[in-house]
Amino acid sequence: MVRYTAITFAPVQGFIEKSRKLRDLFGASLVLSYLSFQIVQEVEREQIGQVISPGGVNIQKGMPNRLLVKGEVPEHEVQKMLSASWWRILEQCRTWIEGHVPDEYHWEEEWKNWGHHAWEIFCGHGDTIAEAMNDLETRKLRRQWTALNWTGESSSITGADAVAWPGLGKKVDPRERNYTQEKRLIRAYYERLAAALEETTHDVQGKFLSPEEQLSIPELVKRLVTREQDIARALKMETLTKSFTDIYRRPEKGSTDEGRWTGWFMGDGDRVGEHLTKLAEQQDGEAKLREFSVAMRKWGKKFTDRFSSDLGRVVYAGGDDFLGVLYRPQDKESLTKEDVLAWLLGFAEKWGEHGQKRVDDKPLTVSMGFVWVAPRVPQRDVLQHCREAEKRSKSLGRDRVTLRVVFNSGQYVQWTCPWGYLPILNQYRDRAGVQRGKDANWSHVYKDLAQLKARHGIVLDETATDDRVALALFGIYFGKEQREYLSREREELVGSSKPGAMNEWINDLIQVGWQLCSST
Repeated sequence: MVRYTAITFAPVQGFIEKSRKLRDLFGASLVLSYLSFQIVQEVEREQIGQVISPGGVNIQKGMPNRLLVKGEVPEHEVQKMLSASWWRILEQCRTWIEGHVPDEYHWEEEWKNWGHHAWEIFCGHGDTIAEAMNDLETRKLRRQWTALNWTGESSSITGADAVAWPGLGKKVDPRERNYTQEKRLIRAYYERLAAALEETTHDVQGKFLSPEEQLSIPELVKRLVTREQDIARALKMETLTKSFTDIYRRPEKGSTDEGRWTGWFMGDGDRVGEHLTKLAEQQDGEAKLREFSVAMRKWGKKFTDRFSSDLGRVVYAGGDDFLGVLYRPQDKESLTKEDVLAWLLGFAEKWGEHGQKRVDDKPLTVSMGFVWVAPRVPQRDVLQHCREAEKRSKSLGRDRVTLRVVFNSGQYVQWTCPWGYLPILNQYRDRAGVQRGKDANWSHVYKDLAQLKARHGIVLDETATDDRVALALFGIYFGKEQREYLSREREELVGSSKPGAMNEWINDLIQVGWQLCSST
């Protein structure tokens, strides 16, 4: 009898989310793809089974971590495959550091701990694909962590005992510890490590890490695997073909330049796991799953390769999961808000190029968080805003985009809208009748909104019982037909039928529109 095995490992989201810089994020994506790729290659090489999903088993980049194999693959075999690959990464990184930054290291035990306890494997088995996938979901509910009570998750927050440096793991009487001296030694060590990574003895650019940073072992691994010339090549890992240094946001210290606003987008397909389960339940489920996987991987590659360099770049696209940035290098003219809006309005069509539909013949939709961010907002916060914006799109009904404008102060305004209704931004008409484009004066509606809120004509509260004033204001500037359509389809567009939700939605539209569409 034919048996199927569904395989995944964890933690994936946690591994990616603990990223401070784009290089961390890219490195985390590389590591996850590499681990999945090694399992797939081993299954094929040892002829344990036939890989159904993901498709394109010879392409490492963007390989998802959820695998489906035709054949019985024991969990302990998968554990061995993943552990061997993960140990290879750790060993390569550790020996590179010790070889290039000589010191008296005490950290070997800590690297071993990460080697033994970083990942958990889940395998589901069944006589059909659906049974195997359901078994996998059941097993994922039973965690089997044997993790140590380590302190390495966030080094700069946790303290010196989590930082990856030669003194990590050294047995010291707490009464004799000198934290001031440790801090000084760590700083000096990271200056040497940063210089070694850039192969320079002066003017370290912070390409791989800044001398001011203090990283834990996994954070350090994410940075090191992006070093192409020796580490990535030795591991036969995909490489970072282009550095992130051309993404210009913040000016150099002492410069009078104000820096540039940039746009960041993060998203993924809606209910893809549920869709895969339904495909598996079909009579030709095996072929359907393979077809879907190949189509999404092709879409991710095409989306990355064909992204206009005049607009920015895609950092990663693993099937339906993607992250990218809209920017222009410092030596070129800044990206305009018109360019950004035009790209956003065309994204839904670009997403549809994968050609996949749900089993009920409805489109496979996507949710995205888009952040238009000021120059001095830290990179770590930018990524967090992206995640939050995407999560908001999902929570308000999916098939939506959340536009969030983040200022240098850290404050932001945001608006969530279904993709199909996003062109409403182009329906705005100011008091002079000017519609669309940078010439339309959004300050007209912006000032009216402020006046109405100040006089409690529009109440932004869940307890609000009346949305007629907000709808009337919307109708004046966006047209009577749009007002009636919004009122009629409020549950679909706003995500709620409550008057308070409508007031907030119109307020958010005007706030974001004024920031993104107005030239004033």
